[in-house]
Amino acid sequence: MSKQTGRIASLDGLRTISIGLVLIGHLAGTRFFPLTQEAGDFFALAETGVLIFFVISGFLITTLLLHELDKSGRINLLKFYFRRTLRIFPPYYSLIAVLLVLRFLGYISLSNYDVFHALTYTSNYFYPEGWYLGHTWSLSVEEQFYLLWPAILLLSGKRKGWLVAASLLVLCPLVRTLALFDIWHHTNSSAFEMLADSLACGCLLALWRTRLHENKWYRAALNSSFFWLLPLMILVISAFHRSTKIYYTIGLTFTNIGVALCLDWCVTWSEGKVGRILNSRVIAYVGTLSYSIYLWQQLFINRNSDAIIASFPLNIILAALTAMASYYFIEKPSLQWRQRLETKLL
Repeated sequence: MSKQTGRIASLDGLRTISIGLVLIGHLAGTRFFPLTQEAGDFFALAETGVLIFFVISGFLITTLLLHELDKSGRINLLKFYFRRTLRIFPPYYSLIAVLLVLRFLGYISLSNYDVFHALTYTSNYFYPEGWYLGHTWSLSVEEQFYLLWPAILLLSGKRKGWLVAASLLVLCPLVRTLALFDIWHHTNSSAFEMLADSLACGCLLALWRTRLHENKWYRAALNSSFFWLLPLMILVISAFHRSTKIYYTIGLTFTNIGVALCLDWCVTWSEGKVGRILNSRVIAYVGTLSYSIYLWQQLFINRNSDAIIASFPLNIILAALTAMASYYFIEKPSLQWRQRLETKLL
């Protein structure tokens, strides 16, 4: 983590890749976009983008918590939840408020069922009926992670914390397997217990990274000229999502571990050719907007709509402009307000 900026090299660039995959996956099949829905779905582009977001979140949050542990010897849960609340809630609930206004005016259809579960961050257990809040399932998974992991790490400490995270790499594939064979009757694929291993891979990377880099075999793998085959394999494996039993057991586990390794490679070689691209001003800027882009793109990028605002390229232009407005008028002011309140209250 940079002492000057407080940011981890390459993470914003990786966020750009993540949101790019989500956007392409959602754009596929919209009016005038050159990629068909079938082509976008074949490689599960949007789903893979979300998985990358999960691994990044696990890595970043754990890195921040470990930094606090090393610095003060404890984790201030109140401070953590306060900071996450003012980082996540203002843009998120602003989106819901805008959607409710649009429903009131008769521009969109939105069920009370969707609104309730979006408001309570439970959409991953009660998958939304409509499109406009369909993406809140992933934000619910993230919020549940924010709620649970800092407390677990505080109680278990670094030495036992890795055991908790590592156990998820075994338990989650087991739960997915049981669900696929109707032994575990909760078959919602977006449930936290079905996807927590994606976040856990990022957590484990943060917990193990120093030790891993002391291992000569691991360093040799990161330095291998064939490392580029790993992201290619992740893309190929994503095509197996149509074969549910393969993808949600072996395939998803490999993808999670592979994404974590790619993340470490990008952070480690941030000064290389790829690193310079990921950390370039434009790419990093898109990464800083990724949360706002993810929130608002669903309003415009809708393959089931024939409206002009849902047609390419106007849909992506409107999504980008709305995301920038959200970032500068909601997200940034709330972060500034958080900083002022944190100084006074915590």
